[in-house]
Amino acid sequence: MLEITRAAKSFTDAAREQVKSSYSNLLGLARSVVHRAEDVASRLKEGTLPVVGEATRVLVESAKLEHFLPLVRTVMAQTKARVFEGNTHFKGKLVSIFEEHSQVICKGKAHKPTEFGRLVRVDEVENGIVSNYAVAHGNASDGEQWKPALSEHKKIFGHAPRMATADRGFFSAANERAAHDLGVKKVVLPARGRLSVARKKLQGQRWFKRAMKWRGGIEARIAALKHCFDMDRAHYKGDLGFKRYVGWSIIANNLTRIARTRAQRKARSHAQEVSRAA
Repeated sequence: MLEITRAAKSFTDAAREQVKSSYSNLLGLARSVVHRAEDVASRLKEGTLPVVGEATRVLVESAKLEHFLPLVRTVMAQTKARVFEGNTHFKGKLVSIFEEHSQVICKGKAHKPTEFGRLVRVDEVENGIVSNYAVAHGNASDGEQWKPALSEHKKIFGHAPRMATADRGFFSAANERAAHDLGVKKVVLPARGRLSVARKKLQGQRWFKRAMKWRGGIEARIAALKHCFDMDRAHYKGDLGFKRYVGWSIIANNLTRIARTRAQRKARSHAQEVSRAA
């Protein structure tokens, strides 16, 4: 691994050959471990493997072998395809054998061209309440999530939102039409690129600008979910565990927001009563 890390920093032909040679040795080691594990699992099933210690513990470890062996084989196959065959788009690519649901995310960020994890769509309504969320599969574009978000909002509340807004990544003429068709009165999606005179006039209206300022607060909500409610990294294992952890983070945020809003309303009501009494 150290040889690969050092050689990968150089772009010379000798360095590339060194990377291939080191990967070949690494694959050989992995292959021998896999063969050994397969032999152990086979002998355990046949009853020819001497069992030392508690039988329950042996069965648990055997189940772990059965789980990880196919994953390691996939990693070996994709490593061979990428390093020796130049295939960087291996079907069913695995980025972690411990969190196999993790995926490669490319969002065009200059400082983070490639990230690993899952994309989460967060839908916010008044008072900082997160009304819905969705864990996307793969590197889905923002535009693909606009219509599902509005449809699910309508299903939850019984009607479409009066106003719906999102960032530029959600913009398209089709998404604007879809929002109007679902019953949204005011659609606030800032267009990308050079704006026409009519588009500038629309986006210059007061209600459009106010909605964009409100949308800017969603970034703060995402930051709060990540840093205050620990959604930057899921600690539950597996795909279902990941989704459950995201849900708990959002529930914690909503309970906090509800408590603060109720306290603020109570304080305002008390202040009004004191003012009237005076």
